[in-house]
Amino acid sequence: MTRSAYRIGIDIGGTFTDIALVEAGGTVDIRKVASTPDDYSRGIALGLEALIAELGIDPGAITGIVHATTVATNTILELKGARTGLVTTAGFRDVLEMRRLRIPVLYDLQYDKPPPLVPRRLRLEVRGRIGPDGAERVPLDEADVARAAETLRAEAVEAVAISTLHAYANPAHEMRIEALLRERLGPDVFLCRGSEILPEIREYERTSTVVVNAYVGPVIRRYADALSARLRRLGITAPIMMMHSGGGVLPLATAVERAAWLVESGPAAGVIACARLVRGERRGANVISFDMGGTTAKTALIEDGEAARTDEYEVGAGINLSSKLVKGGGYPIRMPFIDVSEIGAGGGSLVAVDRLGRVTVGPQSAGAMPGPVCYGRGGTRATLTDVFVGLGYISDTALAGGSIAVDAEAARDALARQIAEPLGLDPGTAARGVLALAVSTMTRAVKAVSTYRGRDPRDFTLVAFGGNGPVVAADIAAALGIRRIVIPVAAGVFTAFGLLRSDMEEERVNSVLEDAHQVSGDRLAQIHAGLLARARDAVLADGFDVATAQHQVSADLRYFGQAYELNVAAADGGLDGAALAEGFHREHERTYGHRSGTDPVQLVNLRLTTRVPMASAVTGFAATPPRATRDRCAVFEGGPMRVPVISRAALDEGPRAGPFIVEDYDCTCVVPPGAAARLDALGNIEIEVGGQ
Repeated sequence: MTRSAYRIGIDIGGTFTDIALVEAGGTVDIRKVASTPDDYSRGIALGLEALIAELGIDPGAITGIVHATTVATNTILELKGARTGLVTTAGFRDVLEMRRLRIPVLYDLQYDKPPPLVPRRLRLEVRGRIGPDGAERVPLDEADVARAAETLRAEAVEAVAISTLHAYANPAHEMRIEALLRERLGPDVFLCRGSEILPEIREYERTSTVVVNAYVGPVIRRYADALSARLRRLGITAPIMMMHSGGGVLPLATAVERAAWLVESGPAAGVIACARLVRGERRGANVISFDMGGTTAKTALIEDGEAARTDEYEVGAGINLSSKLVKGGGYPIRMPFIDVSEIGAGGGSLVAVDRLGRVTVGPQSAGAMPGPVCYGRGGTRATLTDVFVGLGYISDTALAGGSIAVDAEAARDALARQIAEPLGLDPGTAARGVLALAVSTMTRAVKAVSTYRGRDPRDFTLVAFGGNGPVVAADIAAALGIRRIVIPVAAGVFTAFGLLRSDMEEERVNSVLEDAHQVSGDRLAQIHAGLLARARDAVLADGFDVATAQHQVSADLRYFGQAYELNVAAADGGLDGAALAEGFHREHERTYGHRSGTDPVQLVNLRLTTRVPMASAVTGFAATPPRATRDRCAVFEGGPMRVPVISRAALDEGPRAGPFIVEDYDCTCVVPPGAAARLDALGNIEIEVGGQ
């Protein structure tokens, strides 16, 4: 067994679990294994066990594991979270029912709000009131807290969220409630309070966020315990870091306590990898990332090498536009997020024809089990992957280096019986039509991060990855007028690779709520010093070197009377309210097209983002032997034709005209007629759409 040091990135998808391993010299090895939805940790352990045996790695030589998981998201989507209670200020138990006056579809008279994650009988009120200035208006009634604890214990709750009015200004009542509940409910009940998870104004968003955190917390804790136990049995004792939605990683224990931050952790890793790929690129660093896996398609905008970010997200809302105008369909979480638009269209998306002859693609998915018909695991309903097989785009024998057999005849039969015959079409025409419909659906996600935000997608490069992204990238680009596509090395496991390119990152916030021009420099310096002290304590507690930590200050500002803020980075050289206000004016004009010369500016929050560099150095990927060129029949817009099937190594810096198909271990790239592809100096495939 080898004794070189290794770090491992693991990303769980709906169909596959991707593993990327980088050794101390910078060489990366990759694997894809089937996901195990009944217990995702089992699939991880099986994949690592096989990889360790194949490469002859000493488990003790593994120094770190970075992990992204869909467990938190799936828990909410499937409403399978913990039995949760809520303790709140008297008069505010129904804030989860009242929500905001927003619905995702205008004029839908039959729209039903999603049910609260905490039923009304478990939402308990206690008397006591803190004012917006942090002063105690009404003392906390500890007898009310004791009665609430007895009720919650009788109801056998697994988790309790604590959210009282104005706790962002003074958390004393919440902290006392937490202490009293801990005494009466014991250590096994998961407790979290809003003043710790989200110390900001807006009682609904704060309450919703802490409730989501409580709802998924016990599930994440059980998953973390199971994963740690399985890894220990393999002899792996390395610390586990978890990717969070903001694009950084956290120690496992911290991630469990801030479980809501794990929603959308996987998609964030892919965007981080994409951003690192394009920084300093000779053709510019403005790209749209496109990640298509087995269940969903996800896109994000990267400008000047930096991913767009947001602090608003709704889980369970179908397509996420991160738009203040399209909300109300899910459960709000107010935390730092990589601004990802996600839609239910992936390789496992079910394809069907209804009684009226209408074709649908997704959002329902065949998942990992039973999966697409062509996988031979019991799936009977046609999926988009079966369409790819029928079109000749992906292998008709096996995927992932031969580890997943493909039954092409079963896929073609399902397409013929379920799609082509009901439509009265030949199988090739029907399959192309299904693909066109899927592409139309996926372009909505791309437009959500570009056109809908005042960006022209034709000005961007499309970076496509995920197991299926490179299959449809050319069709997506053609539909949007994008001329250049990049398919990175290890595109099929690019998210797992991105985990190894991420740093430890946390954010802390302190409310200010003062006029930006009138707040004193001493007041801002005091707040900044407090945030910095908390950040340094956390870095030390997590076992990192404080000297390596990097800190970035930003502020949330708005015109007085506005409902929402814009975030502005603070300039180096000290905090100044007037300078922040001027930065806000510029950002307001950039975002909304206008600014006010007379309205006063309110400084709402001061934020401190702490980053500890952890990204692994990468010098190359484990060599794979080039495959002999062969050919197969593929169906394009002009009809079926025989096309070469080559390996990535068969490309060079000179453009090669399509059509042809590139098969890697982890994904397949389709270069259609009218496009040309070349290999750049880093091994990425560059595709020019619409000619050489």
